[in-house]
Amino acid sequence: MQTLLNNRYQVIETLGGGGFGETFLAEDTQMPSRRRCVIKQLKPIQNNPQVYQLVQERFQREAAILEDLGGATDQIPALYAYFQSEGQFYVVQELIQGQTLTAKMQQQGRFSESAVKEILVNLLPVLEYIHSKRIIHRDIKPDNIILRDRDGKPVLIDFGAVRETMGTVFNSQGNPTSSIIIGTPGYMPSEQAMGRPVFSSDLYSLGMTAIYLLTGKQPQELETDPRTGEIIWSHYALNVSPTLAGVIDKAIAYHPRDRFATAREMLQSLQIGANTFPPTQPYNPQPVASTPPTIPVSPGVSYQQQTIPVSPAPSYQPTNPQPTNNGQKGVLIASLIAGGLIVGAAIIGFAIANNKQPQIAQSPQPSNESATIRNQPQETATPNTTTPSPTPSVQVSPTTPTSVERPSPEQVIQNYYANINQRQFENSWNLLVPSLQNNRKLHPNGYLSYIDWWGNRVQSVYVSQVNLLSANSDTATVNARLEYTMKTGKTVPSSVNFSLLWDAANSRWVVGDVR
Repeated sequence: MQTLLNNRYQVIETLGGGGFGETFLAEDTQMPSRRRCVIKQLKPIQNNPQVYQLVQERFQREAAILEDLGGATDQIPALYAYFQSEGQFYVVQELIQGQTLTAKMQQQGRFSESAVKEILVNLLPVLEYIHSKRIIHRDIKPDNIILRDRDGKPVLIDFGAVRETMGTVFNSQGNPTSSIIIGTPGYMPSEQAMGRPVFSSDLYSLGMTAIYLLTGKQPQELETDPRTGEIIWSHYALNVSPTLAGVIDKAIAYHPRDRFATAREMLQSLQIGANTFPPTQPYNPQPVASTPPTIPVSPGVSYQQQTIPVSPAPSYQPTNPQPTNNGQKGVLIASLIAGGLIVGAAIIGFAIANNKQPQIAQSPQPSNESATIRNQPQETATPNTTTPSPTPSVQVSPTTPTSVERPSPEQVIQNYYANINQRQFENSWNLLVPSLQNNRKLHPNGYLSYIDWWGNRVQSVYVSQVNLLSANSDTATVNARLEYTMKTGKTVPSSVNFSLLWDAANSRWVVGDVR
């Protein structure tokens, strides 16, 4: 092909075409290096002088935006030039040497979780910048993300705004509008398909792209829950961690209000669980073990028992805590998760320790309004200033099973909160039986709800007492008295009863229920 565009760009080959025009690989003959570039030829869909003038104005505006975006980050192609010729519009952009995610998938097969996480972590800051400029990409998909050869970074190409400009028409009221919907079926959410995209529409498209990379399934191959409209995909990627699965599920929620509000929020949720932890160990109950009775989720009961004073777990001081504002939904999630993340009731009336026991500082009692699961723990600004004994003596109830290898139920609870204070959320999550992990009333967004509470709202947990209430070879009941230090600086007292089950297959106690 010997076509010379704008008396400067020598077309080498046609890369693709469609209803809006064609895309060419070309050389810049006026550059000493004869730099290669990509030229997109765009054609208005209406041959109308009035429309053409409007398209011309919009095209210049969109080209200026592309220049600004490409100059701010190297993960968007740089704009070299734009021009008009014979009623058509052209943009000249940087050629990105690499493979699209589609081509990479066809070459190597499904992506690993670490590779998908790396792509998301590298693209979300780009989306955050784009959205800060009040721009929605509108066509994020595997074909429009190139993994650059020189550094492996994902580069976002083919913004939809210029194509939308080419679809400008006048409606029945004589006002300019777009006659086309920008986006790709399956990768765009319902509101975008109706012509009303929002910023989280791009996050939806990115989430669907991640699912394609993890499963090898195109969106049309996935089932949809007919009641909620949610995409069902996780059974095609059973090895995906709770962190990534939770982030993707929230990104692809049917309604925009249920998705991440911003790209930054999505990135933070992804990074909270970014540390590598061992996979969830399956809970394998033994046939001889008796099934514990169902414990209703209700405010705890005061007990007069021998108490075990516990030193506070290491306090975690976040570097730059980010406040979150999830509105009423955040309050509900917080209330559901508080007190071991499973119940959020602030318990009425602390049990007074036996006078013969070491004195433990008591937090102020919460009000009676916190006596239901739907209320957030009552926060109080009164700090606990009494320091517990640095060398507590552990007194074991006579009913404690005697086993050298078996850890005590009390120690399991201490370790549970130690993991939380050290931000090892997946370790503590793995101590919950699957029925608790999968209970959508307790964890509306699964593991994502868990890390949202402990990572974004709670700074640390002080374990003031642990009481062993009962135990046998297969089950144990433990009461823990806690004090949450919130990211707001306030303190929240709570009391939680844990029902533990002995998982003989993995030689450990697991949390079967709480109240």
